[in-house]
Amino acid sequence: MLKIIIAILIFSFIVVFHELGHFFVAKRCNVKVNEFWLGMGPNLFSFTKGETKYCLKLLPFGGACVMEGEDEESDDERAFNKKPLWQRALIVAAGPFSNFILAAILCVIVVVAMGIDKPVVYYLTEGGSGQEAGLQVGDEVTKMGSYNINFAHEVSPYIFFHSDEDIEVKFLRNGEEHTTIVTPKYNEEKGRYMIGVTWNPNRIDGNFFEDIYYGMCQMKYYIYSTFKSLSALITGQVSFKEMSGPVGIVKIIGDTYDQSKSSGALYIVMNLLNLSGLLSANLFVMNLLPIPALDGGRLLLFLFEGIRGKKLNEKIEGRIHLVGFVLLMGIMVVVMYNDIVKIFVN
Repeated sequence: MLKIIIAILIFSFIVVFHELGHFFVAKRCNVKVNEFWLGMGPNLFSFTKGETKYCLKLLPFGGACVMEGEDEESDDERAFNKKPLWQRALIVAAGPFSNFILAAILCVIVVVAMGIDKPVVYYLTEGGSGQEAGLQVGDEVTKMGSYNINFAHEVSPYIFFHSDEDIEVKFLRNGEEHTTIVTPKYNEEKGRYMIGVTWNPNRIDGNFFEDIYYGMCQMKYYIYSTFKSLSALITGQVSFKEMSGPVGIVKIIGDTYDQSKSSGALYIVMNLLNLSGLLSANLFVMNLLPIPALDGGRLLLFLFEGIRGKKLNEKIEGRIHLVGFVLLMGIMVVVMYNDIVKIFVN
């Protein structure tokens, strides 16, 4: 039960942070906010303060900042649809941007607390790809393909997304840069492609500026991973069944909590903060996708409006977002079903 509560709190915090971005910028632009709610479905609890009704709903997934004239016609001077294009775009973009800021803050906190796992070779498997490519103990990998490597934990995901390629690897040896080619090999026991390298387990502490820098590098890695995962989904490298929705995320958070308990309270907190940063970065990317009903879809229509020099008919725009919303809900139902099946199968 505790794991479920923690998962709901984390998920809710990330969603609320997103909606607060919309809320505060809308207020700054003098837009009337009718409702601010967390969750979906029937109301569990609500109260009104000023002009806004605040609600907590039954299902702890999602949330909304409901503005006057956002999805319907309104003659109110403070309606969203009455505001200039730049203000409407700023209000919509504020949600994803808030998740970007939250993810960046969490990444820096984790780096400060846990240190930096530099990609330094600690051990080479006999006959492994790394050894065959000429890597040696003490080498520090700096780049794979066109991607700059800053952490040891970035290597495995990179290999997963490029398992069918010969990977150009740049590394430092005694301060000098070298280049080699590594071809990942499939490991039957692990069930994945590997290069036979174990990384130095010792983390290093950075100074103030290094902590900020590596926190941003971690944020970059989260965004990169999200885009690569979407690309892998489109190309079929990753099955649709492997996607995780709200139920799957709750399970992942619960598993993270269980796996961290033996290491103490600090590791529990840091691992949960790290996962929260990943989820917030995911929400940042996903909400900017140019899909109707998402913030990215709205921004795309605003771009079209700016080029056209004329607002799209509000009824047509509303229908576009309605279709997008129905499609998203359909995808969510399928993903949620897959999550539940995976829980009972595994």
